[in-house]
Amino acid sequence: MKKVYTHESLMFVHNAKHFVEEAGINCIMKNEYASGGAGDLSPFDTWPELWVVDDSDYEQAVALLQKVFEKEQQTTEWQCPQCGETNGPAFEFCWKCGSEILEDLSEEGK
Repeated sequence: MKKVYTHESLMFVHNAKHFVEEAGINCIMKNEYASGGAGDLSPFDTWPELWVVDDSDYEQAVALLQKVFEKEQQTTEWQCPQCGETNGPAFEFCWKCGSEILEDLSEEGK
């Protein structure tokens, strides 16, 4: 087993777990309930962690999470290819017509 992700927020780690499982990669969480140990333990030692069960899935899981988090970090507006509406960087779907942002648009930073 190898650790692929950790964060102080359980919500972020659960979100990462969802993406990894959707890709068909078997994973588990550790330290899910360790936050009560903060103070006696280093805070970093109580952060929830996501681990892949099969070491051969490690590279794929890390690459997937990097791609997901890069997309979430998009800082530019994008124009909907369906209706032409300008959408903020936080939107993955057009707020006007519901069309999804295209992969090539997110990669180009449009």
